[in-house]
Amino acid sequence: MRSVIIGFVIGVVVLQMQSALPAIGLLCGLTVLAISLVFATYKISYWQFRFFARMLAGILFGIVWAASFAHYYLQQELAPEWEGRNVTVIGTVDSLPSHFETGVRFTFSVEKILGQNGESPVIPRRLALAWYRNGDQALAPLSQLTAGARWQLTVRLKRPHGNANPYAFDYEAWLLERNLRATGYVYSDRNQSAKNQQLQPFVFSVGNVIERLRESLRERILDALPEHRYAGVLVALAIGDQRAIDQSDWEIFNRTGISHLVAISGLHITMIAGMFAACMASLWRRSFFTRASLPLLLPTQKVVALSGALAALVYVLLAGFGIPAQRTLYMLLVVALALWSGRIASVSHVLCFALAVVLLIDPWAVLWPGFWLSFCAVGVILYTSVGRRLAVTSDTGSILAKWWRGLRAAGATQYAVTIGLLPLTVLLFGRVSLISPLANAVAIPLVGLVVTPLTLIASMLPAPLSVWLWRVAHTLVEQLALLLGWLSTLPFAVWQSATPQTWTFALALLATLWLLAPRGWPLRWLALAGWLPLLLDNGSRPAAGEMWVTALDVGQGMAVLVETADQRLLYDSGPYYSPGSDAGSRVIVPYLRARGITALDAMVISHVHNDHAGGALSVMDAVKVGVVYSSLPPRHPIVKAASDHQHCHEGQAWQWGKMKFEMLYPNIEQYQASAAQQKSKPHMVSCTLKVSHGQHTILLPGDIEAAQERQLVARYGEDLRSTVLLAPHHGSGTSSTAAFLAEVDPEIVLFQVGYRNRFHHPKQQVAERYRERGVTAFRNDEGGAILLKFGDDVMADTYRNQHRRYWYGR
Repeated sequence: MRSVIIGFVIGVVVLQMQSALPAIGLLCGLTVLAISLVFATYKISYWQFRFFARMLAGILFGIVWAASFAHYYLQQELAPEWEGRNVTVIGTVDSLPSHFETGVRFTFSVEKILGQNGESPVIPRRLALAWYRNGDQALAPLSQLTAGARWQLTVRLKRPHGNANPYAFDYEAWLLERNLRATGYVYSDRNQSAKNQQLQPFVFSVGNVIERLRESLRERILDALPEHRYAGVLVALAIGDQRAIDQSDWEIFNRTGISHLVAISGLHITMIAGMFAACMASLWRRSFFTRASLPLLLPTQKVVALSGALAALVYVLLAGFGIPAQRTLYMLLVVALALWSGRIASVSHVLCFALAVVLLIDPWAVLWPGFWLSFCAVGVILYTSVGRRLAVTSDTGSILAKWWRGLRAAGATQYAVTIGLLPLTVLLFGRVSLISPLANAVAIPLVGLVVTPLTLIASMLPAPLSVWLWRVAHTLVEQLALLLGWLSTLPFAVWQSATPQTWTFALALLATLWLLAPRGWPLRWLALAGWLPLLLDNGSRPAAGEMWVTALDVGQGMAVLVETADQRLLYDSGPYYSPGSDAGSRVIVPYLRARGITALDAMVISHVHNDHAGGALSVMDAVKVGVVYSSLPPRHPIVKAASDHQHCHEGQAWQWGKMKFEMLYPNIEQYQASAAQQKSKPHMVSCTLKVSHGQHTILLPGDIEAAQERQLVARYGEDLRSTVLLAPHHGSGTSSTAAFLAEVDPEIVLFQVGYRNRFHHPKQQVAERYRERGVTAFRNDEGGAILLKFGDDVMADTYRNQHRRYWYGR
C-alpha cells in the first residue's frame, strides 16, 4: 500500500506541472491500466518488481485523480462575453469578510442569477468579490455585510487572473484550489440604479454558523484590545485570520523563523489536541471522580484518541477549515483511527495514509510550501527518532532528571527539524533564519502552551474575564515581539541565498540525510560539504557580454530590471496597491531575492505617478540601492530616502562594460516649468532612458506623450532607433505617434499593462499602429513577465510561455 501511495503523490505532482489536461478518454484508459497493474502484482513473486509495479499504478491513479478534479473545477467558468458587464445575483456571504480602509473583501455563494435584459448570464457559483466605498458613501451597507447574510448584489466580474512572475505566488492556482472561478467587485453608483440590498440577516447552515461564530470572536478580540498592536496575532491564533497583522511584524516573524507559530499551524493543533486528550485521560482514569469505573467500559487509550481528534476538529473548524489546518487534522484522524481500531500500524503507514487523504481531498496541496514543510518535518522527526531512542525512560530518576531528559529530547527534535528542512527552506524561500532554533526555543512553549490556550479559554468566557485573559496573552506576545525584534536585527540573523538549481538542492538533500544518519555512520561531518554549493549559489546571472532585461508583471504599472553579469538597474518600481502592499514588496523584492540579488547599482523613477513610483520605498528598504535618478520633487519621500539622488536630465550618461546608458529627457527647461504644471502633468518630466548593448538598444520612455515625443524626434532624429521599445504611457491614445515610431523603428514593443485595466491600455488604434509596422508585441497581461536576452541577437519570451500550466489562459 505504501508503494501505491508514494506513486499516487508522484502522479499528482506530475499532473500539476502539465500545460494541458489529458482528455477524458485517455484518463479512462489510464484507469484501466492502473487497475490491471494492481491485479498483476499479486502474481509477481519478486518484491522489487511488485513494489515498482504498484508504484507505477499509484502514479497513474494520481494523474487520473488530479486531472478529474481539475476537469470538474475548470468547467465552472465565467463566460468571456460576461466579463466587465453588470450581473445581478442573489446569494450568501460564505466567508469571513475582510474589512480594509476603503471597503471589504469576501467570497459569495451564488444561489440565483437574475436575467439581464432577456439574456441569461453564465457565471460560476462561487465568487471572490470586493465592495469599495465610493467617495463619501456611508459605510453602513458595508458594515451589514456579515458572514451568512443573504444579499442581492450587482457585480462586475472577470475571469481568474493574477500577476505571473518567476518565483512568485500563483494567484490563479490559489483561486482554482478554492473553486473561485471569477473575481470582481460590487457595482454601485450615486443614482442607485444598481440594486444592492440585504435580503436576510442570516441564512442557517453549518458553514454559515461557523463563519458567523468566527466573525463574532474576531470582533470580540479586537474590541477588547483597541489600539493594541498585536491584537491581530491573537485573532490569528484563535481563528486563523492573519490579515490584521502588520507587514513589518511579519518581516520580523519571518526573519526569526517563527511565522509558523503566528497562525493556526499544525503545531498548535497538535498541542491543543494533546492537551485536551491529556485532560480527558486524567479524568477518564479517575472516572470523573465517581465510582463509574469508566476505563472498564471503554479503554482510556480509545478515549484519548477520540477526544484529541474531536478537539482538533473543533479547532480546525474555528480556523475556517483552511488548507494548512486540514492537513494536520487528517494526519491526527489517521492516527486516532489506528489507535481506535487497535491496528497500530507503523509510523510510515500512518504518514502515507495521511498523505493520501490530503491529496484525495485537495490535489492542489502539492503546489504550496506548507504541504512540503508539514510532511517533511514529520518525516525528519521519524527519520531521526524511530528505532534510535529507548521507549521507556521517563519513569526513572528524579523530577529534575525527567525534566532534563525532556528538554534534551525537545532540543534534539528542534535541531533535527532545523537541519532537516534547511535545503527545502532555501528552495522554497531563498533564505534561512540562522537564529530560528533560539527563537523557536522561546516562542514554541510560550505561544503553544501559554498564549494560545489563554486566547482560546478567554474566547469561551464572558467579559470582563475574557478581556483580562486576552490582555495577559497580548502582554506575553508583546514581550516576545521585543525579543524577536532584537534578534532579527542581528547581522547574522538570516542567510540570504538564491533559489538553488536542481543539482545543488539534490546534493544538499543527500548531505542532510547523511548528516542526520544514526551514530556510527562514517564521516557524518563531511556531509556539511554537500551544503556548500547550495548556500554559496549566487543564482543565475547574464554571461559575460550579455544583457538581460525583465519587464515584470506588476499589473497596471512599470518595472523593468536591466542587468549584466555585475551590474543591475531598475527602471520604475510598479504601483502601490493598498496599505502595506505594493509592487515592490509583492513582486520586485521577492524576484530579486530569489535571484540572489541583494543590491541595485541604480534605480530610475521616471515620474511621480503611483504606477511608476509606488513600490520604490519597499525596494529601498529591502535591498541596497546605489544612485537614484528621478524627476521627483525635492521633498518626495523617495528623494529623502535615497543615499544618492540625482535629478534625471538630458545629457546624463554612464557605461557598464558593453552597456551604455543615456538619459534623453527631460531637459533643464522642463524643470523650470511652474510647479502647478508639473503637478497636473508629471508626464512632461518623465525620465527617458536609452540603454545600448552592442548593436542593440532598448528605449525606456516612461509616460511621455505626443508633445514629448515630438521634442525627442526633433532633438535626436535617427539616434532614437532602438531594437526594443517600452511602449510610452502603456500604449495610451496620447502617445506612440507615427512620427515617433518611424524614428525609433522598433522590432519589439513591450506593453506593461494590467489585465482589463480601467484605461483600456493599450488602445486599439495604438496596437494597430505597431502591428502595421510589423513590430512584435509582448504584453504583461497576456504573457506575464517578459524576458529579454541581448547578445548577438535579441531573444524574447514570456513567463507564461516558459512556465505553462493548464489553469493559465482559461
